[in-house]
Amino acid sequence: MGELEKVIIEAKRAAYIGGATASPAPSRMGAQDISWRRGDWFYLDSYFGGTDFSGQEVVWRRGEPVWAMSYFGYIIHDDRIDAPRAGVVIKHALGRLYAEEGRFLGGFTCAHDHGVYIDENEGDFTRFTGRERIEVGGVEAYNLVYHGGLIRP
Repeated sequence: MGELEKVIIEAKRAAYIGGATASPAPSRMGAQDISWRRGDWFYLDSYFGGTDFSGQEVVWRRGEPVWAMSYFGYIIHDDRIDAPRAGVVIKHALGRLYAEEGRFLGGFTCAHDHGVYIDENEGDFTRFTGRERIEVGGVEAYNLVYHGGLIRP
């Protein structure tokens, strides 16, 4: 695994999964921004919304953007799961994926009391598309689609 992949995992673990708080001065009106910095590296996860939400993660090295991922997620069945419970499932599953698996892309399933997290994708960190979902009682109750990869001049 290369340095950039390690940085992406470290940043994701420290930001959303690590419970980082949103910046009081977001980069865009109405956004929630969660950032991480180490040496030459800077990461920003900037998103809008709550139950239905859209966002983008970007990694910069020495001030130049080198990687990005965009995403859109939503609750399908609010009678089966709400946004706070979905967040608990996602944090639990991604925390295990980043720590135990040492990766951040799909091919991962994780059971939790609130539902079963499933993540599938095609490609690798250089260019990928994917989908995560939470099933509750065998019914898909939450869905998120994502795509991204390297940024090249």
